Amino acid sequence: MTALHDIARTHLPADIAERWLSLLRPGANLVKATAGEAVAGRLGGLPELPEGEAWPVWEGHGPLAFVASVDCAALPAHALDIPLPFDGTLSFFYFDGQIDGGEAYVAPDEPDTWAGARVLYVPAGVAVTERAVPEGLEAYPEVPLTVRLEPTAPTIWHPVVQKTFTEFSTQDSADGGWPEAFTDALYDHSAGPGHRVGGHADPVQNPVELEIAHGALGENVRWDDPRIDEEAEGWVLLAQFDTDDDADMMWGDCGALYWLIRPRDLAERRFDRAMFTMQCC
Repeated sequence: MTALHDIARTHLPADIAERWLSLLRPGANLVKATAGEAVAGRLGGLPELPEGEAWPVWEGHGPLAFVASVDCAALPAHALDIPLPFDGTLSFFYFDGQIDGGEAYVAPDEPDTWAGARVLYVPAGVAVTERAVPEGLEAYPEVPLTVRLEPTAPTIWHPVVQKTFTEFSTQDSADGGWPEAFTDALYDHSAGPGHRVGGHADPVQNPVELEIAHGALGENVRWDDPRIDEEAEGWVLLAQFDTDDDADMMWGDCGALYWLIRPRDLAERRFDRAMFTMQCC
């Protein structure tokens, strides 16, 4: 039994605990690898790209910084509930403000900014070479990552939780009407967003799925439009990368970067359709 199972069964009535536990999803948490541990990815360093693949650039702004790469073959893809590739490499790039001092930012509800975050997938067997950092950027220190398969929980404000637990979703309170001992135990259990592939996103603020859904539906959609909740359920976390001292990464004020994608686009390897958001304190 995991810590999340223990928390639910200790602080919730039995029937509610089992309903909540049914919403847990497996996630591949990425943590700093120690000597002898299998490496599943890395933060920072220099990316390896195929010949002819240009370094990602946000036209009119400049080159994106290389954030991280993940070796899909080293992930427990069979144990995840998203159609992740079983091999190949995913690389994540983001316009991090090095060039313009943070004036430009990427937002899901501003389509003109979407080019400021990219996911590149290189299938296994494709020849690659390490690329030097473009002028104006400095590479982040390289940090090797290993993987830990763990259950992940949705925030109590996630649309799927609101729909599943209508007895709580109508409560107008800071904890949504959930027992305080339960929400306190969840808070104590969480070590922050961390680095992750798959599973539930761990937001710094409100559910990131709502931000992505709002952006996907268009600029003129009101935040109280019920279509946002429905759209949010159609997106899954591809990857999140937290602020990390070892990699010299600070996203806003101790924030995190999130890439989400529709499962069908993931299955079809349409990583150009992944959407991005950043949250910070």
